[in-house]
Amino acid sequence: MSTQNKLGATLWAIADDLRGAMNADDFRDYMLSFLFLRYLSQHYETAARNELGSDYPAAPTEDMQKAGVFTPLQIWYGQNPDDVPEFEKLMRKRVHYVIKPDYLWGHIAELARTTSKKNQALLSTLDDGFKYIENESFDRAFQGLFSEINLYSEKLGRGYEERNAKLATIIQRIAEGISEFPDNIDVLGDAYEYLIGKFAAGSGKKAGEFYTPQLVSNILSDIVVLDSQNPAAGKRQKLERVLDITCGSGSLLLNVRKHMTREGGSIGKIYGQESNITTYNLARMNMLLHGVKDTEFDIHHGDSLLNDWDMLNEQNPAKKTEFDAIVANPPFSYRWEPTDTLAQDFRFKGYGLAPKSAADFAFLLHAFHFLSVEGTMAIILPHGVLFRGSTEASIRRKLLLDGNIDTVIGLPANLFFSTGIPVCILVLKKCKKFDDVLFINAAEHYDKGRRQNVLNEEHIKKIVDTYSKRPEKEERYARRVSMEEIEQNDFNLNISRYVSTGTDAVEIKLDEVHEQLMSANKAVADATAEHNKFLQELGLPLI
Repeated sequence: MSTQNKLGATLWAIADDLRGAMNADDFRDYMLSFLFLRYLSQHYETAARNELGSDYPAAPTEDMQKAGVFTPLQIWYGQNPDDVPEFEKLMRKRVHYVIKPDYLWGHIAELARTTSKKNQALLSTLDDGFKYIENESFDRAFQGLFSEINLYSEKLGRGYEERNAKLATIIQRIAEGISEFPDNIDVLGDAYEYLIGKFAAGSGKKAGEFYTPQLVSNILSDIVVLDSQNPAAGKRQKLERVLDITCGSGSLLLNVRKHMTREGGSIGKIYGQESNITTYNLARMNMLLHGVKDTEFDIHHGDSLLNDWDMLNEQNPAKKTEFDAIVANPPFSYRWEPTDTLAQDFRFKGYGLAPKSAADFAFLLHAFHFLSVEGTMAIILPHGVLFRGSTEASIRRKLLLDGNIDTVIGLPANLFFSTGIPVCILVLKKCKKFDDVLFINAAEHYDKGRRQNVLNEEHIKKIVDTYSKRPEKEERYARRVSMEEIEQNDFNLNISRYVSTGTDAVEIKLDEVHEQLMSANKAVADATAEHNKFLQELGLPLI
């Protein structure tokens, strides 16, 4: 197990032990917020140490700790009050944020360790610290970042003292768990992702609101970073803008960023939209915790279907914001309430509206509208979008005739926490090189897990390699299908119509089977006669 996963497992064990009767989703918000504070503090103190050099104080003495001074920056602030404004100005340039010494993790953890009936400052200090981070730490306010963290909740205890004690226990255990591992920012970021996945697994269907399994996420990420016109040529050097219209915890966006930058590529800015307030806050923390500066991402709290983000609501096509890569894992077959006005919306006009019972194509068309001419979009959807009739058939037909559907990938069943149904990935482009559609049937390529099926690295590599190399045919796995054949099938994209995973039936020769049965019957009769012979000699009943 990697260091990141070991730390994640340690923290998960702490969470499982401490949450008691508290709902896992509620405890998740506390746990992940404290890890976020730990990350910000560590990153900030490392940068401060580098800036101050030899002026950075040594660790506080025992007498200082008795006086409530627990971090070197508390010492420096006390000794250099006139230099604080200039120092904080410099830190805003270096790391893009400031944290007052009293709100650093080191101070909070020590308050937790020394909590007693006489020392009840932890809860109020945490509350003040969260408010400071939301409104003053960053040049751009992250208001509401901790809005789902109620430090005065009865779930933590009946009164102030009980809540203070509960928080002290949680923070102490986290501090102890982290201390066993290398002081590495990347390790903490990956452990954070590990915990998000573990909490998602424990949330069942609710997890579909905010989490795409990491290995499924890798498929989408690997696809959208490739050259859109010639995927076999490899990755693009830069993506100016990347969008996820239902970004959840932001893990999918971060995965695209990681896939783009790990081999020298770059991303200008990443954008996400999320309607669930808790998950929206989680996404913003996740961005910052993974070292994405506040100027390098924009997460909007709102409803993609209503298109309430001003940036994406530009009516003038010449001023429209476009994206080089779009990824999405929207809620499957989400019920929505389309209005007559929406029928004329620039995103849906010319296509028609997705039915009330399933907004799958509404999400797809919303995202597709903002795809650049040279961009690639990969979206996870239920198989129903491939063959359902009525308005969905009309939308599918237009996308196909316009040459926008590039690849259809069928995935195994039971990959997601939220549903056991098999899903597909549609790859779309505004301008594609090939006039056919590539079908990849990966439904039978997986490892069976205890609760969910999983894709391993080889399964993912095979899918991505097949997408990039685009073979004419690979038996029982992939095939390029002409538009003429798709039209003959009335634009039905059901994958098994084009790539069957079935095997040819074995020919049965009846005369040979008859001979084998007759031979077997004779052998039984001979054995029975021999057996009866022995029974007769012993004076026993025959069979």
